[in-house]
Amino acid sequence: MGTPQIAVPSLQALLDSTGYNVSLVISQPDKPKGRGNQLQATPVKELALAHNIPVYQPDKIKNNPEALERLIIEKPDFFAVVAYGKILPKEILDIPTFVPVNVHFSLLPLYRGAAPVNRAILNGDEYTGVDTMKMGVGMDDGDILLSERTPIANKDAAQLADELAITGAALLIKTLDNFTSITPQPQDHSLVSLAPMLSKAEGAIDWTRDAAYIERMTRAFVPWPSAYTQLDGKLLKIFAATVDTKYNDNQAGVVYSVGKDGFSIGTGSGGLIVKELQLEGKKRMAAAGFLAGYKLALGSKLG
Repeated sequence: MGTPQIAVPSLQALLDSTGYNVSLVISQPDKPKGRGNQLQATPVKELALAHNIPVYQPDKIKNNPEALERLIIEKPDFFAVVAYGKILPKEILDIPTFVPVNVHFSLLPLYRGAAPVNRAILNGDEYTGVDTMKMGVGMDDGDILLSERTPIANKDAAQLADELAITGAALLIKTLDNFTSITPQPQDHSLVSLAPMLSKAEGAIDWTRDAAYIERMTRAFVPWPSAYTQLDGKLLKIFAATVDTKYNDNQAGVVYSVGKDGFSIGTGSGGLIVKELQLEGKKRMAAAGFLAGYKLALGSKLG
């Protein structure tokens, strides 16, 4: 059970392993995409169809007798659930001979929810990771099976998700291979934090925030909703930046330096040196390339 790109390596790992037969893939319904609003298959569905695996895409998984019957017919030993996007009810969780195994992209009980990778970056965590867990009826509340920690460093959310997807795929196979010898560890529910779904509004830059936080926004919100602001009445997305700790004039949103390789904007604390961006109607590019074709004046105000 999976939907987005981050789940694809886990399905591929199961297909590549000689010990497992993937009899069915369940994914979210296809959604319209692009200018023509044509239905686009989910990444997991695309891989499944390429390997002639049946795909089932119910609109809902809860209170759905058809979905329940469809899964019972499979007589599965395990469910492998990776970013499917819906909470499974108890009657479905009880179907596998062993357990439903979930691959979750955080170190639980931290960041339960839909956007754990983004929230870990935004909050400035030094590490995140991947857990496999026995699924419970609540959101990401099951006992932990295996874990692997990963440094965040200066990765953006897309880069970190790609890395965690590979780690998670290997951890899924390791979990299934060694399931009978793993002792599940209950989560410490007193340490729970949540990672709610992203909203477009969260990407709007408040230049009165400190530069370190805004820099984390530029990484946490890749590819969507991006960290964005306004420049000369046009939408400006910022994809990469560094912090200028020496700047302390606190002219929030004001361009205070323009050079060959980028430009710098004042914030509530420190400055933000913009390295990569995209102006409305233009391609994503390095700041140096942007400045070669756009006359950005000192003192320009963003936001």
